[in-house]
Amino acid sequence: MTKTLTQHLEAIKKAGKGIFVPYIMAGDHEKGLAGLSETISFLEDLGVSAIEIGLPFSDPVADGPVIEAAGLRSLGRHTSAKTLVAALQQVDTQLPLIIMTYFNPIFQYGLKDFVADLAGTPVKGLIIPDLPHEHEDFIQPQLAGTDIALIPLVSLTTGLARQQELIKNAQGFIYAVAINGVTGKSGDYRNDLDQHLSKLHDIAEIPVLTGFGVSTLEDVARFNQVSDGVIVGSKIVKALHEKDASIAAFIQAAAAYKK
Repeated sequence: MTKTLTQHLEAIKKAGKGIFVPYIMAGDHEKGLAGLSETISFLEDLGVSAIEIGLPFSDPVADGPVIEAAGLRSLGRHTSAKTLVAALQQVDTQLPLIIMTYFNPIFQYGLKDFVADLAGTPVKGLIIPDLPHEHEDFIQPQLAGTDIALIPLVSLTTGLARQQELIKNAQGFIYAVAINGVTGKSGDYRNDLDQHLSKLHDIAEIPVLTGFGVSTLEDVARFNQVSDGVIVGSKIVKALHEKDASIAAFIQAAAAYKK
C-alpha cells in the first residue's frame, strides 16, 4: 500500500509547491516534552509540510554541534524513547511526523513494541541513519502492514547502482544528504552537488528532499530546482532554543516556496 507520508508529500509536489520539513529535537524546550505539542502547533501554523522529530541519543554520529547540544539538553530533561512515544500519543496534529533516531534507543525499547506503540499517533515516517540498508530487516518486518515509512538516506558518495538499490520500493521520501559530514555544516557544497541531486531526482519514484547544511532561503530556492524540497534542522533548533522570533518569517517563506 502507498503510505500516508508518500501521498501527503506527492500532493504538495503536484500542487507546484516545494516541500519543507523542519527538524526539531524532542524535549529541547523549557517545558521538556510537555512543550512538544506547542512547537508542533507553531510549525503547523506556519505552513510546513511535515515535521522531523529527533530522539536524543548520547552518541549521535550524524549530528553536528547544534543538534548534539540540543540532544544533551533534552537528555538532561529525561527524554527517552518511552517518554517521547507517550508524548506523541497525546499530540493532535494534521501533519505527518517523522522520527529521526539511532538504532540503539529503539532496540532497547523493543522494535515490535516501539512500532506498535506508535500506532494511532501522527508518526508516519522513521529515519535511522546508523542502520545500514543490508540490516533493514531488523525493523522492516515490524513496519510491514503499518502506515510508517522507513526513509532511506542517499549520500554524495553513493554510486548510481547503490542509489537504485537504496531507493527501490522506498516510501515516504528519499533523504538526499547534501554534504559529506554531520548536520549544520553550511555553505561548503561540492561543485557537482546539483548534478548529483538532479540525477537522483530523475530515478526516484517518490519525492527527494535535500538536507544537511540547508540554512538560507537561497538554499531553499536552489535545492527546490533539483529536488522536491528541503529539510532544515540546525538553523531551526538553534533559533527555537535562543527564542529568536525571526525564525518564523524564514519558516513561513520557505514553506510557501512555489516551483
